[in-house]
Amino acid sequence: MKLFKKITSYFTKFELILWLSSLALILITFFAFNNKDYMKLSASLIGATALILNAKGNPLGQVLIIIFATLYSIISYACAYYGEMITYFGMSLPMAIIALVAWLKNPFEKGKSEVKVNTITKKEYVFMSVLTVLVTIAFYFILKALNTANLIFSTLSVTTSFAACYLTFRRSPLYALFYALNDFVLIILWIMVAISDLSYLSVIICFIVFLINDLYGFFAWLKMEKRQKRLSNA
Repeated sequence: MKLFKKITSYFTKFELILWLSSLALILITFFAFNNKDYMKLSASLIGATALILNAKGNPLGQVLIIIFATLYSIISYACAYYGEMITYFGMSLPMAIIALVAWLKNPFEKGKSEVKVNTITKKEYVFMSVLTVLVTIAFYFILKALNTANLIFSTLSVTTSFAACYLTFRRSPLYALFYALNDFVLIILWIMVAISDLSYLSVIICFIVFLINDLYGFFAWLKMEKRQKRLSNA
């Protein structure tokens, strides 16, 4: 009962509806197609929960992203999506660990589970853009050498993932927008797999849910940024 009260008082009504409907949609799709791969289900449920916590600027969301990245890497390897495997295990996972440390070190108020929103300069955006281009070029040739399925979209996934990871670490609201772009790319990637194996439809639904949650996260962070500035200047 106490846990229920804490959850309902922490999240807004809209956030609770978004979170619970996301979990319900993932579960319905999973069992509707007689899917027996509970690793996919676990990854989807953990990922959806992580996103709603990230939207609140809660470091616990990054802990769940670490778990999700590990599971998703294994799923991607099974489909020969080596770009996804390398991206999530070699980049998203370590970056989530770094982001977790950064979020814990930069709370908005001492003792509260809310990260302080950061403002990035134009020079840093240029630096991030150059770094993202270099990472994209390097991964394109790596993935090509590994005969990665759907090379172009797999490379685009690296691009959007890297930018999103960087912005997450830097505590910028734009992190969620780039993750939304990444979700869109991943929806296309997994549609290509689901054409021959409908059991992967649950993964597509997972990333549609992620897309909606990430878009909400972007606007939630913009609102959080305004509130933090108002309180800081009060």
